[in-house]
Amino acid sequence: MRKTVVRRGLAGFAAVAAATALTVASGGVAHAVGSPTGFGAGTTGGGNASPITVTSGSALVSAMKASGAAVIRVSGMVSFTGMQDVTSNKTIIGVGSGSGIQGGGGIDVDGATNVIIQNLNFRGGSDDLINVQDSSTKIWIDHNNFYDSADGALDIKRGSDYITVSWNKVQNHDKSFLLGHSDDNGSQDRGHLRVSYHHNWFAGSTQRHPRVRFGNPVHVYNNYYQGVTSYGVASTMEAGVLVEGNYFENTNRACDLGQGDSPAGRLVQRNNTLVSSGACAATGSVNAIPYSYTLESAATARTNVINGAGVGKVA
Repeated sequence: MRKTVVRRGLAGFAAVAAATALTVASGGVAHAVGSPTGFGAGTTGGGNASPITVTSGSALVSAMKASGAAVIRVSGMVSFTGMQDVTSNKTIIGVGSGSGIQGGGGIDVDGATNVIIQNLNFRGGSDDLINVQDSSTKIWIDHNNFYDSADGALDIKRGSDYITVSWNKVQNHDKSFLLGHSDDNGSQDRGHLRVSYHHNWFAGSTQRHPRVRFGNPVHVYNNYYQGVTSYGVASTMEAGVLVEGNYFENTNRACDLGQGDSPAGRLVQRNNTLVSSGACAATGSVNAIPYSYTLESAATARTNVINGAGVGKVA
């Protein structure tokens, strides 16, 4: 598909958000708001299934594991232990700005397809906060806040594909977004791990925004990196990453090639802004982006991300 790039400001995005909002009801959003662009385009989650509201961790776990399409509204901060599975055709959405998961548990998207996770606060996980694995496809992770888990904020691995990660905020976190878990997993990961990361806000986080293995192309655009203490993006182990239109501010190193024991991947960088930040290392070529998308200037993206990323900004 030929790529079309259109530039549009905050007013344009507000109009799009208003036009694509599915349902907003008293007491919070009833269904997912908007629709994903990028590799996760076409993800509908639970669609227009009648929403159910859960107010406890046990009720959320039961609803996530049930078969069939469902829209699950999480009201308040709930807790459970361990990584708990969500099955296909689910929307999980927080009510208002004070809902989410805390106290050790995380969501495991394991071999599932067509899942939306939106408007949730994740904090205090004992493992990953969200784990997408085992050939999961058509996943949209949007407008969430991630804080202080023991491991990753969001890990995507083991052949998963066609995913969009948009408008999230990561704060005071070490290992943010991992894509591809092992240099030894190429037989499963090659030709997969295609993810779009856009309009995310990394505020005082450390590394992996994202750290990529094998995925090619991976598209990292119009994100805001603020006070990142190690590196922004790392391309490693056969990856191909396009990094464009991002705003790096007080970031130690904008982009790395290779990381730890992983060899360098390929990275193309263009139209990024670096303010008091280390360089964005780049080498080689990356497979073409196969979809149309809107690319803002880095400065416009920074403003839009500050105004629009995170919980409570979906409606």
